[in-house]
Amino acid sequence: MSRPLAGRAAIITGASQGLGLAISAAYVDAGASVLMCARDEAVLQRAHAGISARAESDQQVVARAADVSQPADVERLAAAALDLFPQVHVLVNNAGIYGPKGPSEDVDWDAWVQAIQVNLFGSVLPCRALVPHFKAKGYGKIIQLSGGGATNPLPRLSAYAASKAAVVRFAETLAEELRGTGIDVNAIAPGALNTRLLDEVLEAGPSLVGDAFYARAIKQRDEGGAPLVKGAGLAVFLASAGSDGITGKLLSAVWDPWPELPEHLDDLNRTDVYTLRRIVPSDRGLEWKTP
Repeated sequence: MSRPLAGRAAIITGASQGLGLAISAAYVDAGASVLMCARDEAVLQRAHAGISARAESDQQVVARAADVSQPADVERLAAAALDLFPQVHVLVNNAGIYGPKGPSEDVDWDAWVQAIQVNLFGSVLPCRALVPHFKAKGYGKIIQLSGGGATNPLPRLSAYAASKAAVVRFAETLAEELRGTGIDVNAIAPGALNTRLLDEVLEAGPSLVGDAFYARAIKQRDEGGAPLVKGAGLAVFLASAGSDGITGKLLSAVWDPWPELPEHLDDLNRTDVYTLRRIVPSDRGLEWKTP
C-alpha cells in the first residue's frame, strides 16, 4: 500500500526536529493526518510549514506547542487532538532529552529530575490522556521511542539511561494492561542517530561524557549514524493495520526484521522475544549451584 496510514490521525511529540520531524514527514507521506507537538513554538512552526506542504487534500497537519512533562499541557494537547480529529488512532511519544552529563553524584539535581520528567512523565502522561479514547474506540497504537540507555548502562548519562529503561518497562506493562482491547503498545530503538543529542555529547566533551562515549560519538558523527528513515519506517509500520496484534515489544529499527513480524505473530504473543529481561547464568553457559 502506498498510503498505509490513510484515514488515520496521529499525535507526535518532539516533532519539531530530528527523529520526530522524520516520523511526521513519513506519517504524512503515508496518508495520515498529524498533530505535531514540541515545546519551542518558533521551531515547531517552521517544522510545521515544511510538513504541511507534503499533505494532500484529505489530510490535516496541525501544530500545538506543549510541554509533555506537565499534566495541564498534556490535557490541553489531548483535548485539541480530539477536537480536531474524529478519531485519534496513533500516539507517538518521541519527546526526550539527554539531561545532565557527568558523574551521578556531581550533576545538577534539578536537571536530573527534569530529564526524568520529560522522558518518563512525558511518555506516561500522554498515554493516560489518550488511553480512555482508544478504549472507547476499541483501537489504538502507542509507540514509545527508546534509546541506548534502555538496554545498556550509560555512565555519565544516568538520568537518560534510567528514564529510557523506565519508559520501555512502562510500555511493556501498559501493553499487558491493555491486552485484548485492540490497543497495541510498542517501543522503538532507532539506533545511534546524528541529531541534536549527538551534538550535545560532542559539545560536552570527554571530561563530562567520558573518553569511551566521546570516541564513539566522534565515530558516529564521521560515519553518519543510523538513517532517520529506518526509525521513521518502523514507526509507520507500528502505526499501520499491518502491525495489529504486535504489542509489548522493544524493536530495533536497524537490526530486527520488523517488516516480517506479522508472519511470527503467534510466536511473538507466546514468548518474551524483544522484551527487557534479566540474564541468568545459564543464558551464558554458566552452571552455578542454586540454593
